[in-house]
Order: sequence, then C-alpha cells, then structure tokens
Amino acid sequence: QMQLVESGGGLVQAGGSLRLSCAASGRTFSRYAMGWFRQAPGKERVLVTAITSTGGNTYYADSVKGRFTISRDNAKNTVTLQMDNLKPEDTAVYYCAAAPAPAYATSNTRAYDYWGQGTQVTVSS
Repeated sequence: QMQLVESGGGLVQAGGSLRLSCAASGRTFSRYAMGWFRQAPGKERVLVTAITSTGGNTYYADSVKGRFTISRDNAKNTVTLQMDNLKPEDTAVYYCAAAPAPAYATSNTRAYDYWGQGTQVTVSS
C-alpha cells in the first residue's frame, strides 16, 4: 500500500499562487509516475499534470500550460504542484495519484493505484 497526503490548498485571489504538496509513504515512490487531477463540482475528475517516475518528463493539460509546474523529489518522496496566475476556473478539489511505471500521463483514473484524499483550491475573481 501507498499512502498519499496532499497539503497546501486554500483560498486565493485570481492572479495569485498556491503550492500543493503530496507526501508519499509505504511503497517505493520512485517506481511510480505521479499525476495531479482536479474535480470541480458536478464535473468529472480530469488530469491536470503528470510526471514520470524519474522526473525526466512532464505533461500539462492545455488549460494550465505556462501557469502550473510539477516537480518531484524521490529522495523525499514528494511531488509538488506550483500553481501561478490562478484563475477562477482552476477552482476544484485537487488530488495526487500514483500509477506504476511505465504508465505515465494517462487520463484514465483506473490506471492509478493510489490516491490522496484531495485538497480544496478556491480562486476568487
């Protein structure tokens, strides 16, 4: 089993920044690609960004390109999402998820074995 715990959500004004962190424990973190999903009320959960197990490749949804940055530290078992220039449409619950390598950047939620509990991000206009 792997446990994922997100932190860093909150309320921010449009144009502001937030930094989300996801701490992993219980499994070999470096064997898993990681993704950040988000789910707005009444909408499906969608992939926002992903990073390979080694951190060598990243993926971003068009809606967040140039504003969000994903990174990971395999020595600390953490993955981070830096969100800049936030917009009201970024408001959602954000989840980190782990998929066993070589899976990477798939939007299929069933490919991810482990999920965090989610953290709320609210962007006011």
